[in-house]
Amino acid sequence: MTSRPDLASLDLLVRVAEGGSVGAAARALGLAQPNASRALSRLERQLDLTLLVRTPGGSRLTTEGEVVVAWAREALAGMERVVLGARSLAAQRAAHLTVASSLTVAEYLAPRWLARFRRTHPELRVSLEVGNSGHVLDLVQEGRVPLGFVESPAVPRSVASTTVARDALVVVVGPDHPWARRRTAVTPAELVAGDLVLREAGSGTRETLVRALDRAGYELGPSHLELASTAAVKAAAGEGGAPAVLSELAVAPELATGQLVVVPVADLDLSRALRAVWLPSRRPEGPAAELVRVARAG
Repeated sequence: MTSRPDLASLDLLVRVAEGGSVGAAARALGLAQPNASRALSRLERQLDLTLLVRTPGGSRLTTEGEVVVAWAREALAGMERVVLGARSLAAQRAAHLTVASSLTVAEYLAPRWLARFRRTHPELRVSLEVGNSGHVLDLVQEGRVPLGFVESPAVPRSVASTTVARDALVVVVGPDHPWARRRTAVTPAELVAGDLVLREAGSGTRETLVRALDRAGYELGPSHLELASTAAVKAAAGEGGAPAVLSELAVAPELATGQLVVVPVADLDLSRALRAVWLPSRRPEGPAAELVRVARAG
């Protein structure tokens, strides 16, 4: 049975991929090179794979190594989210900022924003409520949170907003789906006829797709499968049964490993703005305003 590698070894492998040599990775982590080499050899034995080709001029990843590095980056990012979440749960101080975020922003952007924010506000307790964009807008409009982040293509006039990032949706299928081998782009007509796996009503991802199709003169028909999480939609698409439309941020790890394949779509603009939203009477100030600035800086 393959034993489970430790995160330190995975981090070391990622740094070899980025720096091009075991020596550079060892220096970045404050390790002696022989110790780093032994750790990488142990990792290869644990996974029963050759991950690196070592030469006098440096080290390069094998094909298997490139795949493992993509998984390792995802695992390290996940652990960072665990650490940040645990720290948030452990915080018991009076200073407290509560914000809300749509699912895609919460999973793929907010952890980085909050990590940077916490460096300059270590005394502040921050809570992040997560839901689809419709739920976040409800929380803001009801005054339950002073600040929200949404991925909807439009926001109601009752809230103020500013764009903090850009994103685009992509059509993805499993590698065994017929569209994965197409040499021509899918048309909007084929897309709406493709029995898509969809996010639930109220999600910014779904609203962006609906509006894009409407601008192109098409209407999104009923789906046989609607799911309330990005992870569930990715899993369903990966099984090869139906196409899905998701944020390119959300599917980057699966594209890197070949679990999902992007299908080009002709004549359909699936780009979108990611926005911070608040009540006009509660314009962000202090820590909330700083968090918006952090988000806009990327």
